[in-house]
Amino acid sequence: MYYKFSSFTQTLTGASFANAYCPQGLKPAAVTEASPVILGTPVKPVSESSQYMGINRVPDLQRLFQRPDGVPVHLKRGVPDKLLYRTTMALTVGGAVYCLIALYMAAQPKNKK
Repeated sequence: MYYKFSSFTQTLTGASFANAYCPQGLKPAAVTEASPVILGTPVKPVSESSQYMGINRVPDLQRLFQRPDGVPVHLKRGVPDKLLYRTTMALTVGGAVYCLIALYMAAQPKNKK
């Protein structure tokens, strides 16, 4: 026996094969004719567009990042990557220390003078 969800009773109810596999009145799509062209000017494909203003650097970067030299991928581009990595690590450690100091200060009772 086949079942389908009844939106009226919010329960599972018995159903035929066609109703169980085409729920809520959805039926297989029928082949229709192509819609008419709305605008008369055709759209250029991306390959014919003259908007790209540079050379393709992807093969060079793939060669650089896939080189088996034992360096992690986030440090492959040299000094700028090392600088960004070290800055990020310093800010992370500094933020963690700052949070611990703030928690310590918040945990201390206030002095009543």
